[in-house]
Amino acid sequence: MRTVGVIVEYNPLHNGHLYHLQQSKKITDADAVIAVMSGHFLQRGEPALADKWARTEMALQAGCDLVLELPVAYSAQPAQWFAYGAVALLDATGIVDALCFGSESGDLQALDAAAQALTDEPEALAVRLSSLLKEGRPFPSAYTAAAQQLLAARGHADLAFTLEQPNHTLGLHYLIALRQLGSRIVPYTISREKSGYGQTEITDGAIASATAVRRLLAESGSWARLTPYVPASTLEILIREAEAGRAPLDWESFARPLFHELLRTESAELAVFAEVTEGLEHRIRRAIPELSQFSVGALLDRLKTKRYTRTKLQRTLLRILLGHRKEQLTPARLAAGVEYIRVLGFSSKGRAQLHEMRTRASVPVVTSAARGNWEYLKMDTRASAVYALAFRDPDSAAVIRDFTMPPIRLDPE
Repeated sequence: MRTVGVIVEYNPLHNGHLYHLQQSKKITDADAVIAVMSGHFLQRGEPALADKWARTEMALQAGCDLVLELPVAYSAQPAQWFAYGAVALLDATGIVDALCFGSESGDLQALDAAAQALTDEPEALAVRLSSLLKEGRPFPSAYTAAAQQLLAARGHADLAFTLEQPNHTLGLHYLIALRQLGSRIVPYTISREKSGYGQTEITDGAIASATAVRRLLAESGSWARLTPYVPASTLEILIREAEAGRAPLDWESFARPLFHELLRTESAELAVFAEVTEGLEHRIRRAIPELSQFSVGALLDRLKTKRYTRTKLQRTLLRILLGHRKEQLTPARLAAGVEYIRVLGFSSKGRAQLHEMRTRASVPVVTSAARGNWEYLKMDTRASAVYALAFRDPDSAAVIRDFTMPPIRLDPE
C-alpha cells in the first residue's frame, strides 16, 4: 500500500481536517493514511479538549487508518522540535511514502527552497538567532527574523513569506526535518481552505479553525452549535465524552494541581524545569500572591510580557505541572529522535499497516505503555494520569488507562 502521513492535533477534528485528509490521499495517490497525533497536551502548551483515545476515534472515523502518538516531550514544543519529533516518528515507521501538510500558500517549491537554505547553514542561523534573543525578543519572533535575514543574505529575500504564517512555519520545519533525517518521505502541501490556523472568528461556509470551534463552544455552551463545522462522528464522540465528565477540558481544569505545584516549590526548585529560563521562576513566585483568584488565565495575564508570550508561558506551566526537567528535553536528546512507536488505534486497513510496520520500523512498536520502559513513554503515562485527574469523576482506572487500554479499533460493520 502507498501510504501518506499527516501530523495532527485534532482539537477537535473538524471539517477542515476532513478536507485535508481527503486531499492528502488524492494528491499523493495514497491507499492509506497514518496520522501522528499529539496526546493529551498540545503544541501551544494547552490541554486537549478531549483525551487522546476519543480523538483517535475521531481520526479513524474521518478516514485515518493508523494513529500514532507523538510523545509529550515533542508535542508541547516550539515548531522546530514539534516538527522534528513528528517527522522522525513517521520516518521510523519504515512504511510512509509521503507527508502532506497544510500551508497558507500551497507553494511547496518556495518552502523547500527556504528549507534547503536554512538547513545548509545551521551555524549562521544559530549565530543570528542568539544575537536577536539577547536583544530580548521572544523565540518565535527571533527565529523568524534570523531566518529571514539569512535568506536575504543568501539572495532569497523573496522567500521571506515562508516564515510569516503559522502553517508556513510548521511546514518549513517539516521540510527541514526531512532533510536532517535523510528521509525518503516525499513532501506535499495543500493550501488551507477559508479558515487560517488559530483564527478565532467563523466567517462563512462549513470550515472553521479548531480555535474558532472551541471558542464557539465556550461562548455558547451548546454542542449543537458545532454541528455545521464538525463531522457528525466527531460531535457524537464529544457529546459522549462530555456526558461522561471527560470533556471539554481547558487550562482551568488543571488549576488546582498546577497551583499546588507552584505553591509547594521554591524558586530554585522551579528553575530545574524545562522552559523555566532567564529568571522566570522568580517572576512566577512573585506573581502568585498578587492574584485575586487562583486562575491559570489570571496567572498567564500577570506573567505575560513582550518577551514572554502566552504560548511560551503555557509551555512553561505545563512542564512544571508534568514535572519535566531541563535535562530530559535538551536539544541533543530531542535530536536523537524517537525510541519507540506507540499505536493508539487502527482501522481494518490499518491492521495490515501495523503488521507491515512491525517488520520494517527502525524502533520497537508498542500498543500498551506496559510494554516499554523508555523515559519519554514514562512521561506520556504521567501526562495521562495528570490529565485524568481533571475528569469530573476521576478514578484509578482512568489514571492508569495508558497501561490497560488497547488500541482503538475501527472495523467495518
